[in-house]
Amino acid sequence: MLPLYEKTENELDIRHIRSRHIAPHLHEALECVYVTDGTLEIGIGKELYHMKKGDFAIVFPNLIHHYQVFDTGNCRAYYLWASPSLCGLYLPLLRQSRPRTPVIPSELLHPDIVYSIHSLFENPAAEEKTVIYSAFVRLILARSLPIYQLSDKPSPDNDDIIYQTVSYISSNFKNHITLTGMARDLGFSPYALSRVFSGTFHKNFNHYLNDTRLDYACSLLQYSGMSITEILVNAGFDSQRTFNRVFRERMHMSPREYRQMCQNED
Repeated sequence: MLPLYEKTENELDIRHIRSRHIAPHLHEALECVYVTDGTLEIGIGKELYHMKKGDFAIVFPNLIHHYQVFDTGNCRAYYLWASPSLCGLYLPLLRQSRPRTPVIPSELLHPDIVYSIHSLFENPAAEEKTVIYSAFVRLILARSLPIYQLSDKPSPDNDDIIYQTVSYISSNFKNHITLTGMARDLGFSPYALSRVFSGTFHKNFNHYLNDTRLDYACSLLQYSGMSITEILVNAGFDSQRTFNRVFRERMHMSPREYRQMCQNED
């Protein structure tokens, strides 16, 4: 999986992987999800939408979103991230609008969308790959956008505390940050930020920050050759002990066991 929250030089990344909880985050990329097994809950803003096998969803750029998995069975999906540069003439619409409901149920899904996802996953030839990527991304948009009911995307301003909170942590989670320092940088009181974490995300600041770091660490464990020590430092953890404790509390296994499980699934 493309390491979440981090800008990358890759124009496109697509993975067919086990679905898992992902903390609220945002980015400039276009994100598509196609469920192949089990179920998945996709959250956009404060709303949560159910997805089942065969359903498809698009997350428009710069929308706060997250994932949850309640199904105890084998839940897998294709996750696709595309650079804005691949969206062509659709980009202004994607930046200005949002779908009222991001999920397209399987019975309404055009077969060209599934074909495009499978074609991209099969890794087109290196020559002229940008042209190929762009063609398939635009085909996905051409077949999906007419199904959506679009509304104007609210423009986040300096007073949008939830947007500012998610954006700040998405950009700074690798660094040493505190609730007090974050409040100072954003111009809010620590009390106001604490209410965002408890009232909107239903967890405290440290829990949210550790979840963000763990999401990134899991991506690196699965898709990089970094050592576990390099990963925990890169993800912002200050010690091996803290990383192991937080990882086991969330994933119910050690980082090494998680990496082995991912390798076995591949």
